[in-house]
Amino acid sequence: MSIALSSRPSLVAYITCGDPDLATTREIALAAIDSGADVIELGVPFSDPLADGPVIQRASERALRQGTTLEQVLNLGTELRSQSQAGLIIFSYLNPILRMGLAKFAAAAQEAGIDGALITDLPVEEADDYLREMRKRSLATVFLAAPTSPDTRLKQIAKASSGFVYAVSRTGVTGARKQLTEDVEKLVQGLRKHTRLPIAVGFGISTAEQFAAVGKFAEAAVVGSAIVETIERNPGKEAESVAQFVQKLSAVSHQLSVTK
Repeated sequence: MSIALSSRPSLVAYITCGDPDLATTREIALAAIDSGADVIELGVPFSDPLADGPVIQRASERALRQGTTLEQVLNLGTELRSQSQAGLIIFSYLNPILRMGLAKFAAAAQEAGIDGALITDLPVEEADDYLREMRKRSLATVFLAAPTSPDTRLKQIAKASSGFVYAVSRTGVTGARKQLTEDVEKLVQGLRKHTRLPIAVGFGISTAEQFAAVGKFAEAAVVGSAIVETIERNPGKEAESVAQFVQKLSAVSHQLSVTK
């Protein structure tokens, strides 16, 4: 399963579904797509988001207070697919998917028009059942690769991944950072020895300058906390504010493609 990435760097935009509510999430996602996002990660809110920093933790808390569930996120995916051909990825912790059941989740994702999933706390070594169900449905399985991963593990991650590989720019939780570490470029180089899939760099990308820097060595950049924080800071104008932010990033991508 491949996910079309139209330019370099392509933009993978993360949104916590249900923050502030599902109807607004739909508007935000469509605004991001219209403004240049190639892939939308539909974040499933979770009560114990260990991999996430305070911005996404707060968004999850707000979404859970709205009663947002995995089923509702999948239904949102159906609505988005009826209006757009952009890539749609379910971004979730393992627990909500296990509660639904792996087979039921894969079937529901396929029916909704979802392209694949990223389960942030599922180690590749324990993913056999998940991979089997997802592959039955021709759904992409995106795995995280960290700067601390040895080459043998990068090879495992590359083999299990489809759609694209998510290269984590640094250790720790999600959240905007002022600068990227040098380790992430080495990580991308290490992954390239094992896969021809597009590589998306995420965790900490929050500015047009960082977006441009990633475009020099990776196919895509994932922007999450900066988008979620934009939503948090602009009540009543969430979609418009996200559109303006994404347009700035898309302008960088266009400039890079023109100069190449």
